[in-house]
This record gives sequence, C-alpha cells and structure tokens, in this order.
Amino acid sequence: MSSVKQGRCLCGAVRYRIDGPFRRFLMCHCSRCRHATGSSHASNLFCKPDQLQWLDGTEQVQHFRLNEAERFARSFCRTCGAPVPHVSADGRYVLVPAGSLDDEPGIMPEAHIFCASRAAWDTSTETLPQFDDYPN
Repeated sequence: MSSVKQGRCLCGAVRYRIDGPFRRFLMCHCSRCRHATGSSHASNLFCKPDQLQWLDGTEQVQHFRLNEAERFARSFCRTCGAPVPHVSADGRYVLVPAGSLDDEPGIMPEAHIFCASRAAWDTSTETLPQFDDYPN
C-alpha cells in the first residue's frame, strides 16, 4: 500500500496529500470533538507537518482555535464546512480528520481517548443491524 494519501473536503475545493505513514490514529470522545463533528467522536490521524502538502484551495481553509483549550482546534472548508487537516498550535504535528481521506489510511485506530466524556448512546453499536444502504 502506498504511503502517499490524498484527501479533500466535501465539495472538493480543498485538496491535500500526506507523504509518508501516519504516526497515530485515535478516536476522540471529548465533548469538544463531539460538538465539532456532530457525532459520537472524532477519528483523528496524526503525522508530521512536513508530510502535509496542500494541492488546492488553501484560500478556502478557515481555522478555528478554542481559546480556553490547550489543544483543541479545527480547520474546515469555508464553502462546505467539511473538516480538513490542521497543524497544531505548537507546530509539532498535523491532525488529519480520517473521514477526509480519499484513500485508506494504512493503519487502524489504536485507541479511544477521553472516554469519560463518551456519549451514553455510543456504546455497543457493533451489535446493531448493519446495512449496505438505507434499510427498508
């Protein structure tokens, strides 16, 4: 599997590539990630800043940092609102929203973090019926 991965926002205005393997893959259940994604958790990949190359649409990228949070930030497309990668405030890593990739990441999630904040309805979901499309 190639270590070059490409990704984009929902509307395709912002495109990027990651050269080299990801270092971590974490599922974050903190309340900030739940609010930011509108889901039960954020699926975050991590790599070094020099691995990120913007291919198109950098002028469309909007950054948001939560002042009272040590690490929370997000970047998203101004047009469609979809999350895109962002460099940490200290410049040590890039957080890549896993769902923004067009390619498989090449690694599997390694942990769920901030589980004390996990939504009560987000437990044992693997036992629910599964469908390839909308259920009848």
